[in-house]
Amino acid sequence: MKINWGTGIAIAIVCFMGFILFFVFSVQANHKYDNELVVEEYYKQERVLQTKIDKEENAAALSAHVAVEVIAEGIKIDFPKGFDYKNIKGKVSLYRPSSRELDFEVPISLSAPYMLIPTNALAGGRWDISIDWNYNGTGYLNTEKLTLK
Repeated sequence: MKINWGTGIAIAIVCFMGFILFFVFSVQANHKYDNELVVEEYYKQERVLQTKIDKEENAAALSAHVAVEVIAEGIKIDFPKGFDYKNIKGKVSLYRPSSRELDFEVPISLSAPYMLIPTNALAGGRWDISIDWNYNGTGYLNTEKLTLK
C-alpha cells in the first residue's frame, strides 16, 4: 500500500496533535505541578484598586519614606522619623509568588520606630512585602521586593 503526500501530512499532523495533547493532559492531571491561582478572589481585589492607588500616592508624597532592609536578625521596616510610632497601625503582608502556602500577614504593633520580622521561619527566595499602614486616619501603602538567602 502506497501513502501519498496528502495522507502522510495528515498522519503527521494527527500524531503531532496527539503528542501535544498527551503532555497537556498529563501536566493537568499530575498533582506535582501546581496550577493554583496567584490571587484568590481576583475580582474582589480589583474593586479596591482605587483605594490602593490613593494609599500609594499618600506614601509617595511623604518627605521621608518607609525603609525596608534585610539585616542579620530579620527584615527591618523603618517608619518615617516625623511620625509618632505609637499611632501607626496596620499590617505587613509577605507574599511568596511561587507558593501560596508560605504567604502570611503580621499586624503592626510598634514599641520602637521600626518593626522587625525574623527571617528564621522564612524560606529563601523572592518575597513581595506590602506594608499597609495608617497614621491619624490617613492610609499609606508601601511595597517592596526582597530576595532572602
